[in-house]
Amino acid sequence: MTSNERSDKAEPNAPRLIVIGNGMVGQRLLEELTRQGSPYDITVFCEEPCPAYDRIQLSQCFGDTPDIALAKEEFFREHGITLLLDKAAMGIDRVSRCVYTADGQAYPYDKLVLATGAVPYIPPTEGYGQPHCLPYRTLRDVDLIKQSGRDSRSGVVIGGGLLGLEAAGALLKLKLETHIVEYSSHLMAMQLDKAGGQLLREKIEAMGIQVHTSRKTQAIETGAERRYRLRFSDGDFLETDMVVFSAGIRPADNLANVCGLSIGERGGVAINGHCQSSDPNIYAIGDVASWANATFGLVAPGYDMARACAAHLLGRTEPVFNGASPSTKLKLLGVEVGSIGDAHGKTADSISCVVDDTLSGEYRKLIVDKTGKRLLGAVLVGNTSSFGMLDQYFSNQLPLPPQPAALIAPAASADTLIGADALPDGAQICSCNNVSKGELCGAIASGCAKLEDLKARTRAGTSCGGCVPLVKQVLDAEFKRLGLEVDKSLCEHFAHSRQELYHLVRVNGIRDFKTLIERHGKGKGCDICKPVAASILASCWNDYVLSQSNAPLQDSNDAFLANLQKDGTYSVVPRIPGGEITPEKLIVIGEVARKYSLYTKITGGQRIDLFGARVEQLPSIWKELVDAGFESGHAYGKALRTAKSCVGSTWCRFGVQDSVGMAIRLEERYRGLRAPHKLKMAVSGCTRECAEAQSKDVGVIATEKGWNLYVCGNGGMRPRHAELLACDLDDAALIKAIDRFLMFYIRTADRLQRTATWREGLEGGLGYLKQVVLADSLGIGDELEAQMQALVNAYECEWARTLKDEKALRRFRSIVNDNTPDEHIVHVMERGQPRPARPEERVALAADAVET
Repeated sequence: MTSNERSDKAEPNAPRLIVIGNGMVGQRLLEELTRQGSPYDITVFCEEPCPAYDRIQLSQCFGDTPDIALAKEEFFREHGITLLLDKAAMGIDRVSRCVYTADGQAYPYDKLVLATGAVPYIPPTEGYGQPHCLPYRTLRDVDLIKQSGRDSRSGVVIGGGLLGLEAAGALLKLKLETHIVEYSSHLMAMQLDKAGGQLLREKIEAMGIQVHTSRKTQAIETGAERRYRLRFSDGDFLETDMVVFSAGIRPADNLANVCGLSIGERGGVAINGHCQSSDPNIYAIGDVASWANATFGLVAPGYDMARACAAHLLGRTEPVFNGASPSTKLKLLGVEVGSIGDAHGKTADSISCVVDDTLSGEYRKLIVDKTGKRLLGAVLVGNTSSFGMLDQYFSNQLPLPPQPAALIAPAASADTLIGADALPDGAQICSCNNVSKGELCGAIASGCAKLEDLKARTRAGTSCGGCVPLVKQVLDAEFKRLGLEVDKSLCEHFAHSRQELYHLVRVNGIRDFKTLIERHGKGKGCDICKPVAASILASCWNDYVLSQSNAPLQDSNDAFLANLQKDGTYSVVPRIPGGEITPEKLIVIGEVARKYSLYTKITGGQRIDLFGARVEQLPSIWKELVDAGFESGHAYGKALRTAKSCVGSTWCRFGVQDSVGMAIRLEERYRGLRAPHKLKMAVSGCTRECAEAQSKDVGVIATEKGWNLYVCGNGGMRPRHAELLACDLDDAALIKAIDRFLMFYIRTADRLQRTATWREGLEGGLGYLKQVVLADSLGIGDELEAQMQALVNAYECEWARTLKDEKALRRFRSIVNDNTPDEHIVHVMERGQPRPARPEERVALAADAVET
């Protein structure tokens, strides 16, 4: 709702609640209130032109724009909440209990919540305020930085903390020469010690970002070669076209200050455990709040405040806000970083244990008390797989094992690892949503038997996702304790998981669904198990998917070797390996599109989509494409889609390897590979990352010494950076590693599970995956490679095969016993191309014809 009137759904005498701010924490408060049956007539002020969005994902908006919205306007309409977009509160009258806006309107309240968040801190810098000198905090800032990036060649980020590194990643995505200027002696000085900060610097500089530490910017002056010159306090300077300030935040407490609320020593509205300010009718939550003279700047404490505030507004005294754990785990520019407790070892008589593994690019440090029995803090750079375990030792003050250093040793022994059984019920499992082990166990006891159900019921693992492996451990441990068995049945016809079915097919040499269900299932199968079986059979044997035995298993897309569109037509996507194509082939695509009146679109994966093909046209279209040398692009299947590439060393002055050649090699090797879910690859010719390899299932980035291999990323509904699996591989070692990785994923993933989700649930995390793929810890490396090679050898273009098969071609008829097209299908123009008319359009077209 965007009107200034009270909601129609509000009770006539309902108490009035005003929430100023609709960021992540303000939105969580609304969700808590509506979930628990709020009696309030709620009005929300939002300074931005859109409702709440995920500020943590802000840097993703510099690539393919994701949907980072946390709330739609439908949420406010459904719950009768008045939402005032692009409307700022300018003043609070605590005596009359009114909020005033710039146009003089007054909004009375009974209770008021300040969720105004924080504003960027701009260090005193002469010359700030000029064009192309911008903060980095909101979607508006993102738009301004993008606009500036179009007129710039280089950019500097002032600030080397969490926000500064995110901002640097944004500039890198804009293809700018990127610099970070940090006042402290190392990056992320608040969270990391000097050694950890130095390793982080090395990793970031390897990406092409230049880091300048111990530098204080005094002035922004006119540059000689670039738009501006940054003058530092030591007399040195740096020239750039754009300056982005991301040097920290300050509580947005101006409204509270002016109306006379108590302010904390470091700023922010002073609050108690119920999040009440010095005025009991006014609350503050999130970055604007100061609890015990501390502000937090993280979303997890803000969510805790939202819960405590909602409870008190609804008349309860529990829960209360008692501060936040000083622990952080995140991934910055693809680099894993973790900080727990006293990361700098400032506690008296503390002792440090350090593992500085330069070869693998990992740094781990424990800070323990002088008895060696209590964990005081930790620093992790390069690999945070042990973060969850260490955070449990720290948060629950659990006694450390006799040799604490074993916790961060390259291969921790089993007796040093803490299991879910050892955690008390009060142990916090999900810090983002404050979910304890006891709450998880209670949800399991009430019927949550699957991880998805448990996440939906408790919200654990639904924010950053870092706790998902531990949530799964609690689920498994609780079922084991109760003497229950988790039902892994694929469906009612198979009492097996997808992984188990894969092994049954592979080990027993099963090549058709009939044999599989007779030996290991029951009934005739369904829409769940049939496509899964089709995928498994293809992943094992690569037999023709439209053969007499395989065709009935395929879903709607695979059944016609094309993607069904919403208007009933199909899309045609020829494979263009690595994005490299000849003028002759481009002409063929153009001629086919013109001949069949197809809508054409260049995709994000460097291919050309042809939309609007009728089912009976598909064989004719593909006949012309196959004759011209094209193959199926498998855009319809759970298979490899593309191997995207930049132009690499062939053309680009920054390229250090032939990325196009490698992308073609990968795409031609893995084309047609069927998997639990679709697969995307990319190869970048240098660390500037123009092919966006770190958002792909398999990403390859060139180095001076070879190739760096990244795995398990995606750019889907929940974007995830890929993780570095191996460095400086030669061509043969790269192919071997990818072969093993893909086959291991195909063997062990669940139905419709992307590599990113599979990796998050993989027990042992990235370290385990490295051991399996690189060190062959399971002794199956040769077997995985041989299975992949067999699939490669068995490859045949599905459309080329189909065009030779008269029986298969019969399915591409609009009328089963006649080749004549359906005369009732009427085509209309859409974006300059014809498409079948929808039913309501057909009526209108028929009426027009009668009139004519």
